[in-house]
Parts: sequence; structure tokens; C-alpha cells
Amino acid sequence: MTRKTARGPEHNGLYDGSCGNENGASPARRRAGCGSSGRTARSKGGGGALRRKATALIVAVAAVAGLGSGGVEARSHHRHADAASAVTATIAVSALPAQAVDTLHLIAAGGPFPYEKDGVVFGNFERILPQQRRGYYHEYTVPTPDAHNRGAKRIVCGGPPKQIDHCYYSDDHYASFKRIVE
Repeated sequence: MTRKTARGPEHNGLYDGSCGNENGASPARRRAGCGSSGRTARSKGGGGALRRKATALIVAVAAVAGLGSGGVEARSHHRHADAASAVTATIAVSALPAQAVDTLHLIAAGGPFPYEKDGVVFGNFERILPQQRRGYYHEYTVPTPDAHNRGAKRIVCGGPPKQIDHCYYSDDHYASFKRIVE
């Protein structure tokens, strides 16, 4: 949308947002063209400065997110992580909280589970766990003492029901996982 705010003789009657290619513009203005910002070559800031600022902003955001730097990136619900290297940490069953060990025993026995959502399909939307077909992973709640809800601790197991040899522990509601080992 064109703002109609002529700024004086240096704009030759052009408006902010115009390129100088409109009818009535001088041949020199038409040759000057526009920068990617849609501003005229003579307008304040110029396209080059705006592009440099935008590039610097993109680089800064990428650096904070850890993209391209080999850093650990934050996991959002829809971020696609490299599944081959996403879960590198392990945790021994003996190092799990007592409630997680109890949950593992319930999984191996096939229940009964204390929470309605225990055993539902885990979508692996974070793609932190190794990629598998939909329905391979199931999630289970690890009770958190004194919590008024399900809390943030979960065990996610892959494969057939009652199998606990492909299970992962998360104590931060799927932001990270540790493979459970004997």
C-alpha cells in the first residue's frame, strides 16, 4: 500500500513505497529501480542497509536457536530434530525415580494404569526419538509426588505392548529423553 507523504524535492514527487518506475518519473529514476525493500534508491535507509539489517537479524536468531552451530536446539512441539542423534543419553533403571520404576513394572504387566491417557499413541512430533511408523510409540505417566496434575515426567515405549526394552524417560514433558537401559 502506498503512503502519500511526499518528503520534498529529493523525492521528485514520489511517494514512500513507489519505485520510481511509475508514469511521469524521470528516466534516471526509472533506471535506479528499487531495492528489495520497495524503497526508492534515494529514500532514507536504502535497500542495502535494510537488507544488511535483516540478514544480521536472521543470523542472530539462528545463532540463538543453535541452527548451524552444532549447538543443542530447543525442542518445540513441531520442530524436526535429527532423529539419528537426538537421544544420546541413557539412564539405568536403578537411577530412575521410584515412581518411574513402578511405571515400568506396570507397562511390563500390561496395567492397570492410574491415568486415563496411559498407553495412548505417542506421536513423536518433536522427532527426538528415532523415527518409526505411527503407532509404534506409546506414552505413560510417571506420577509426580505432590503434583495436582499428571506432571511432566513420562515414559515412552516403542514396540509391542508389555515390552520395556525400547523405552525412554523424559522428566521435562518431551523436551528431552534418555534411553532406559538395564
